[in-house]
Order: sequence, then structure tokens, then C-alpha cells
Amino acid sequence: MKTVAEILKSKPSAQVFSIEPTMTVLEAISLMADKGIGALVVVEGEKVVGIVSERDYARKIVLMERSSYNTDVSDIMTADVISVHPGQSNEFCMELMTNKRLRHLPVLEDGKLIGLVSIGDLVKDIISDQQSMIRQLEQYIRGE
Repeated sequence: MKTVAEILKSKPSAQVFSIEPTMTVLEAISLMADKGIGALVVVEGEKVVGIVSERDYARKIVLMERSSYNTDVSDIMTADVISVHPGQSNEFCMELMTNKRLRHLPVLEDGKLIGLVSIGDLVKDIISDQQSMIRQLEQYIRGE
């Protein structure tokens, strides 16, 4: 299994999109739509203080009939952020995300945000590993 650091290196872009807690939910949703992403890390300065996702928007704005125009990100974000460090494995992340029902994990190194892994990143990595194993087994069977 690969480490989180290896998965981050294989991503097409290392950029992590973030937002400040005092910005509006409309600004957060607009940024997510513009970038084609499902979550933003909420930061104050360089400190991670939360994460906000499309799920938060659906459950805490739409269903509660609140306005995204005048609701701050801090009002709907998940403040108890579960994160991982670069040395942890894909398997650990998959187990954590499954058990905690998460779709995104911020990656912190010495308290600093260095990346974000999604469930899609992990699944893509697992599929790649499985395809490689299948090719190796096929070559073994053919005696190559």
C-alpha cells in the first residue's frame, strides 16, 4: 500500500483550496463549483480550523432553509477535523474514512496543511495497484 505522501505526489495538482471561516457560504459553494471540488479546508492564517463540504451545505443550509448569502462558513463547517499525516497508508485512510463516513481528509505535517486526499484519490490508487497486480500475475502465468 502507498503512503499518503505518495498519493499526493501522484495527484495532477497539489493545490489545496481553502476558505476563511468568516466568508459566506455562498462564497464557499461558488469556489467549490468553480474548481469542481466537493470540500474546502477552513483556515485562519495557516491553522486548519474546519472543513466545509457540499454535504454541509445540503444539510445545514438547504434543509434548514437558511440563506447562503448571509451565513458564515463557520456556522456550518465541521470544526472537529480529522486529519492524517504523510506517512500514513492508503489502507489506514480508507478504514478511517469508512468508519467515520468521511469523503475528504486534510493532510497535515507538523501542524501545517500540505494536502487533501479524497475518497476518489484512494479508490483510484487501489484500482491502479490492482491493475498492476493483475498484469504481473498474467505475466507469471504466461511464464514471462
